Amino acid sequence: MGFIETIIAKAIANKKTIVLPEASDRRVVEAAATVLEQGIANVVLIGEKEKVLAVARGLDLSKATIVDPLSDPRFEDYANTLFELRKAKGMTIEKARQTMEDGNYFGVMMVKKGDADGMVSGAIHSTADTLRPSLQILKTAPGTKLVSAFFMMVVPNCEYGENGTFLFADSGLVMNPTADELSEIAISSAKSFEQLVGKEAKVAMLSFSSYGSAKDPLVDKVVEATRLAKEKAPHLKLDGELQLDAAIVPSVGKSKAPGSTVAGTANTLVFPDLSAGNIGYKLVQRLAKADAYGPITQGIAKPVNDLSRGCSAEDIVGVVAITAVQAIS
Repeated sequence: MGFIETIIAKAIANKKTIVLPEASDRRVVEAAATVLEQGIANVVLIGEKEKVLAVARGLDLSKATIVDPLSDPRFEDYANTLFELRKAKGMTIEKARQTMEDGNYFGVMMVKKGDADGMVSGAIHSTADTLRPSLQILKTAPGTKLVSAFFMMVVPNCEYGENGTFLFADSGLVMNPTADELSEIAISSAKSFEQLVGKEAKVAMLSFSSYGSAKDPLVDKVVEATRLAKEKAPHLKLDGELQLDAAIVPSVGKSKAPGSTVAGTANTLVFPDLSAGNIGYKLVQRLAKADAYGPITQGIAKPVNDLSRGCSAEDIVGVVAITAVQAIS
């Protein structure tokens, strides 16, 4: 089975409940119908029932739970919880009630309260509008300093990585990480790769230099990030700084980074900044015709994932399945 087929099988075997707060979008309800038909997850759609069913005309949503925040019996409890969480930041109970009318906030609060296991949004909302509620309500996972994002890239007919499967980070959230932040992204990415793929992560800290072949402050940042990551997580297979070819091509890895346990075999690629990561995943997606699943967040206490606003219903199904697998552990 390929990557996404394996993820879907794991999700089916450990069925979770995923919230989709953008039920006014046809792609979202199409994805919900597919998820329910295949048994990938239980689905909660947020919106007024009549409007949701109108958008979903012709689709079978009989197994979905449709929740209208304003008429939901949990609304007042959710608003009170938000007030308690945010009152030190100036939140009032009136403002909490108003905020809880927002589907993203209501969905995240469902996850917070254990009424759902994860949330997927972003088909019609910005990344900020999708992730802000999760950072305010769920906060970061224990032992994690930083929330970051990655794409799972599945490249057809590819001998590199894990049979063509790679994790690219950070390609969606942290713009210009410091060396310490880059080390945190690397450690989180290794955990994410192993959780989703079930194979050992081999982490390459990417640069335009391999083992000191170039001298520049941009290279120094990656060198320091590599040192910090090895210090924090000495059990990981992780190395840098490495150029992309040295990271994934065995012959180049042996030439440019002899003795490295990662060079030539990397499956988890940590880019030095968001520009490189975002451009990199889009190049591979378009030129290599790779499947790109993400951006998937890591470091939040419970799984909440963002979508590209150009996503298809099929893309949403994939991210729902990934979110469900993240929720298993």
